[in-house]
Amino acid sequence: MSNDIFLTNMGMRISQRRKELLLTQEQLAEKMGVSLQTISCIELGKKAIRPENLANLCTHLNVTADYILYGKRDEQQMNDITEKLSALSPDEYSIIQNLVDFLSNRK
Repeated sequence: MSNDIFLTNMGMRISQRRKELLLTQEQLAEKMGVSLQTISCIELGKKAIRPENLANLCTHLNVTADYILYGKRDEQQMNDITEKLSALSPDEYSIIQNLVDFLSNRK
């Protein structure tokens, strides 16, 4: 994988997670003690993240570095999903199961 694609994919995961937490780029930048431009460039894949900022970012987004760098979900993330799925009605669960089947067959 080229460096450009790697940085772009990493930036997309950061952006997606930030949005899941309902944070703006400005809010995340403030929490991390970096500039808004830094967050924007990282999310767009235009700039690599420094190791100390990666650790800080993972703390504020509550994810692992493996997730940010490679998209690998950790055991806690999987347990969180399992817990949420167990609370669904049978019809809701069926919808999610169909969606997962569709998405996994799409690749």
